[in-house]
Amino acid sequence: MGKPVARIFARGLRILAPMTLLAVPMMAGPALAVPSFAIQTGQPCAACHIGAFGPQLTPYGRDFKLHGYTANDGKDHGLPLAMTTQSSFTHTMQPQPGGAAPGFRDNDNFAFDQLSLYYAGQIAPEVGGFIELNYDGVAQKAALNNVDIRHVSEGQLFGQDVLIGVTVNNNPTVQDPWNSTPAWGFPYNQSALAPTPTASTLVDGGLGQRVAGVGVYTMWNDFLYLEGDAYRGLSAPAMTALGQVPDDGDQTTSFLPYARVAMIKDWGDKKHHAEIGAYALSANVVPGGGQTLGFNVHKTDIAVDATYQFISDPAKVTSDRLSAHATYIHETAKLAWGDALALGAFSDHWLDTMRFDVSYSIAATVTPSMQYFRTVGMADAAYWATPNGSPNSDGMIVEVAYVPWGKPDSPFQNMNVRLAVQYVKYFSFDGSYANANRNDHFYFSLWTAVKF
Repeated sequence: MGKPVARIFARGLRILAPMTLLAVPMMAGPALAVPSFAIQTGQPCAACHIGAFGPQLTPYGRDFKLHGYTANDGKDHGLPLAMTTQSSFTHTMQPQPGGAAPGFRDNDNFAFDQLSLYYAGQIAPEVGGFIELNYDGVAQKAALNNVDIRHVSEGQLFGQDVLIGVTVNNNPTVQDPWNSTPAWGFPYNQSALAPTPTASTLVDGGLGQRVAGVGVYTMWNDFLYLEGDAYRGLSAPAMTALGQVPDDGDQTTSFLPYARVAMIKDWGDKKHHAEIGAYALSANVVPGGGQTLGFNVHKTDIAVDATYQFISDPAKVTSDRLSAHATYIHETAKLAWGDALALGAFSDHWLDTMRFDVSYSIAATVTPSMQYFRTVGMADAAYWATPNGSPNSDGMIVEVAYVPWGKPDSPFQNMNVRLAVQYVKYFSFDGSYANANRNDHFYFSLWTAVKF
């Protein structure tokens, strides 16, 4: 490790160490991210989450989610209320002129990233879910964040077990039980004070908290998963009332469909789990940031994904676990001919996103992870808000996370803590290989979770 890199690590650790001590007084009595789920089930965080902290799910965690967040230990634990906080330190390879964000320096920034409050757990015998209220410490605003409320029933179909559920949610893929789809994909948290590429597909977070929808899903014979959802875009006044900034992202008030299919296989005494699937979404949107001057664009995203997990000892929640996820999203975007002519842009565009990550969790305590990501698309200076009109970016993320608690023998059953260091390396950025590395950055984060 070179001396400059060592100094960056030391600086980040000096800042995060006292933050860990400050988090300890927040403990309240028996935890998870979200810890109210752990209290409800009587299980430690490691039972549901790889590395003993969310959001990456174990088989038990996926089953808990598919069954509507209603599994419990039969005891009364009061209202399922919880809180999480995220704090961080970000160092970019080059200073950002004018500051990383309003109120922040051009480099070496400490931030209180988020404070989130949750109602997370069982609502009625066959109804459960979570509702997240979030305060963004970088943007300094509060908002309704992810919502997923479910009603679930079980039965038989063709002589096999079948699960049928209804979900009401506000973010396509937030309801998905695999971490290979965008809402819960790696990286599970990242810096809000470092540069990020301009281009992304619509299903890759473009509609989060900007729509509301209802869907029906089924799991048959622990093999076939099917889901269909219908969303409606929120109006600008509705988004404003819920804490969203309409002009900061894609807007739509039309109905839009979402579909999902997956095949699942467990083998080797459930040491191995594999999933391969596909999902799709289509919508008429007005891209944010004035990208098309208010003209509608019809976007269609078609994606495939895969998950593989190996558990060294399925009987132990603290056993070592290997996880790998992959997703590929192909988006087509079409402007009306007259709108494209007015913009001086092409009427048809495409954008492809590919990500692959692998992690190995050691005793549900230390989890190193690595991801390669790549986005490529059709160049058009009048359509993409990049210096040369190209949306292309690619790079790697390396992360090591440390979670001291969340296991059966944890001394603090009502709290969990996740410390992580993440390094993001760009090979190309917004269509350029030259100086792409100026956007490289280190991100040190402290994530705490508490059950009230």
